[in-house]
Amino acid sequence: MSSINTISIDKLARLIGTPKCPVLIDIQTDEDFAADPRLIPGAIRRPWKAVSDWAHEFTGRSVIVICQKGLKLSQGAAAWLRHEGIQADSLENGALAWAQAGLPMVPEVKLPPRDTKGRTIWVTRARPKIDRIACPWLIRRFVDPQAVFLFVSPSEVPAVAERFEGTPFDIEGENVFWSHRGEQCTFDIMVEEFGLGTEPLLRLATIVRGADTARLDLAPEAPGLLAISLGLSRMYADDLEQLEAGMALYDAFYRWCRDATEETHNWPVRKPGF
Repeated sequence: MSSINTISIDKLARLIGTPKCPVLIDIQTDEDFAADPRLIPGAIRRPWKAVSDWAHEFTGRSVIVICQKGLKLSQGAAAWLRHEGIQADSLENGALAWAQAGLPMVPEVKLPPRDTKGRTIWVTRARPKIDRIACPWLIRRFVDPQAVFLFVSPSEVPAVAERFEGTPFDIEGENVFWSHRGEQCTFDIMVEEFGLGTEPLLRLATIVRGADTARLDLAPEAPGLLAISLGLSRMYADDLEQLEAGMALYDAFYRWCRDATEETHNWPVRKPGF
């Protein structure tokens, strides 16, 4: 059972990937982080010594502070945030216990550069359908909650990415890292490269791949995802509005993959003789 002002790794694991996940702030020392340079999904790095300088960034938000073992650094920083009026807890037993539990962690080396506001910038083709909604959902929920997505003309994606220091994804090109590889779609690649291969996300990846690559036999849910995705693309002329609507769609698919695959619905029950 967690102590006061702490959260267990099991409870945090249930929150990650959902819209209700708090802000996760990793304040491990550079030396501790270098020993295992991976982040709990969605976490951002901040220097513990400067907590009084960056605390105001999280006013009005709920925060989980993470250090290596869940001791003095995270508990002290969380206490300082509470002093500033911010709801804050520390992760019980820290990043070390999370890693030892075999829970997913994102390798820092795979993360694109961040802008001056600490956000990753991603560039892709306009008028998204499946992969270009699924991938932003994955990034926002498991990699960078503040990520920026720029939807532009297909021919301009590489140039826009270069000029605006963004990362291109889901486009053709031999030098594009975040794109289809063989039979895998971009969502598959992101799940793999970001170290997010949990059973629910792998199940979701199969559904996305089936819908995105016209292999609807891969999962019974793939035709439904394709239909809903095409419907959303007709409902919204603005790509960012469509992305926001798609976030709720993938939230629901993820929760089904994680929690409800064995649940059925058979009302009204057919009675014998009818």
